Amino acid sequence: MKELLTYIAKNLVDAPDEVNVTEVEREDELLLELRVAADDMGKVIGKHGRIAKEIRAIMKAAGNHKNIKVSVDILD
Repeated sequence: MKELLTYIAKNLVDAPDEVNVTEVEREDELLLELRVAADDMGKVIGKHGRIAKEIRAIMKAAGNHKNIKVSVDILD
């Protein structure tokens, strides 16, 4: 899961070396924390949060495929 989110984020931003994904395992959920460069936040979030919603949808679908509940937090 971490690798998929890293791949998606690195292809969206101008500074792919600054993409950092951290996995936090909870009781029944996998939380992925995404950090990117400050200048790239808009590219990851998109207008009205559309790109962020799509990233979360992709990760949720990938998690459903593996029977894992996945959520994504975009941190600055």
